[in-house]
Amino acid sequence: MANLALLNSVDHHDLYIRTGHSAELGDAISQVQVFPTEFEAISREYPIFFRKDAADTFQAVALLGLEPKENLFLTDTGWDARYIPAIQQRGPFSIGLHRAEAGDGPGEPMIQIDLDHPRVSLDDGMPIFAEAGEDSPLLEGITAALRRLYIGLEHTRPMFDAFVENELIEPVSLDGIVRGEERDGLSGYYTIGEERFATLDGDALARLNAEGFLRPAVWAMSSIGNVEQLIERKNRRDQEE
Repeated sequence: MANLALLNSVDHHDLYIRTGHSAELGDAISQVQVFPTEFEAISREYPIFFRKDAADTFQAVALLGLEPKENLFLTDTGWDARYIPAIQQRGPFSIGLHRAEAGDGPGEPMIQIDLDHPRVSLDDGMPIFAEAGEDSPLLEGITAALRRLYIGLEHTRPMFDAFVENELIEPVSLDGIVRGEERDGLSGYYTIGEERFATLDGDALARLNAEGFLRPAVWAMSSIGNVEQLIERKNRRDQEE
């Protein structure tokens, strides 16, 4: 369970964050949730698919591996990609809604830190705050990633509502062949149906574009070509072992 605290430059001035990427730091994962605000960057590196969570709600994920806890982008020297998904960039930080004691409403979004996260250290890594207490370059980058997550989370439900309304989402099988062997267990994934997308009339395309969801649909479709590169990574890694 996370040990969350509201980030501040007094209590957390002397904390450091271990940067880089490794299994020990929480990067040994085969998929990661992604958001519309990063679809363009994600689509250049990873396949984007949709899955349903425990509440039967769609969420988007980037596929990183073909086995449980297998991240084919994770190497001995770090993360081998031009863009790292925002959830993995944020490390121990998250956004929480905090209200004044007598306040009403949902509260103000503020940065939290999980003090038990493996990236948090008292003597190793990059500082969160500069000497005078201002945000360090590290924290500035974290804040930008959290902003993408926060805005992206707000856009996720409306985006999927629009995709469902236009009957764009269809199931897809990821059972493929890696080194000549069929691999099972890659089920429960969805994608944008290209044939259905091609039949959308001008009004439907205009609405999707006006809502900001046309380009994410195209990015999700174009990202599927990255499955082949993922299999190539898998084959190379298997040959090296």
